[in-house]
Amino acid sequence: MATWLDGRIPGFRAPVSATRFKGGQSNPTYQLADANGTRYVLRKKPDGVLLPSAHAVDREYRVIQALQDTEVPVARVHCLCEDPDVIGTAFYVMSFVDGRVLWDPALPGMQPAERRAMYDEMNRVVAALHSVDHRAAGLADYGRPGAFFDRQIARWTRQYRATVEGPDAIEPIEAMERLIEWLPAHVPADDETCIFHGDLRLDNMIFHPTAPRVLAVLDWELSTLGHPLADFAYHALPWRLTAQQFRGMAGADYAALGIPDERAYLDAYCRRVGRPPVDPAEWEFYLAYSMFRLAAILQGILKRAKDGTAASAQAQETGARARPIAEAAWRQVKAHLSDATRSPR
Repeated sequence: MATWLDGRIPGFRAPVSATRFKGGQSNPTYQLADANGTRYVLRKKPDGVLLPSAHAVDREYRVIQALQDTEVPVARVHCLCEDPDVIGTAFYVMSFVDGRVLWDPALPGMQPAERRAMYDEMNRVVAALHSVDHRAAGLADYGRPGAFFDRQIARWTRQYRATVEGPDAIEPIEAMERLIEWLPAHVPADDETCIFHGDLRLDNMIFHPTAPRVLAVLDWELSTLGHPLADFAYHALPWRLTAQQFRGMAGADYAALGIPDERAYLDAYCRRVGRPPVDPAEWEFYLAYSMFRLAAILQGILKRAKDGTAASAQAQETGARARPIAEAAWRQVKAHLSDATRSPR
């Protein structure tokens, strides 16, 4: 590997050491250090037989490269290797970004003014991503434009159904069945396309060591072209979910913490991207869809845990969160929405 990297990264000098990052990345990720002590990050496909479209590190490399000179903070990418003879799988290398990775959206240990500034910065970064012209950035073919919710609801329905049908099926979730019936009939009529990250969680951003500034957005594995409010609603799930459900802060005293409430955070995003305030009923749809999608992902993890093929030792515990999240989504639908909100499409 060092021989291959030499000459492809300015200033790189062999030999190189590699240490794998701990955590649940589905694409194995390593910190590299060359003979100068300069640090890099390598992301690779997992070893073994993979689905044709899975673990596409070339797509990650492409979107990060396209965003290098935009207002979206990303790590500097250096090279992509698609030759499996080098280390066994395709991989890419980017600069190491030194900063803070935060996991709790309530930001314990900070003062209210610090939290307020952190959330304002995070809001700015998400708005900046959704404001990038994907065509001008060379990403016009990065995904299928249009009919995003129709395609995605069908996709996650198939993934969920695959876990509850067949000889090794796991117990179905009634709330998921209700959502599968309800969501397609209530898709908002608007149809927008932007660069879609797909996993805009707090812990997928690296913050400056001391300042309220995002240095890099991480983990582009689920990125594609999609609807901006689907991406933003997933980002806003901490306001709807508790820490026990999935890294949330629902029910917190936001004013005391210095964190904007959900509507204020959404309105700030709308102002930044130049769109009118989101209709409350449509916003509830976007959130319900995001919770449905998350529950489908977690149900897949639970199935792999029961089959003994999950990569993480915590897969059973993580996957078990699918049911309460689906049930929370369906309660939300029943509480906020009715047939009066049915799309006129």
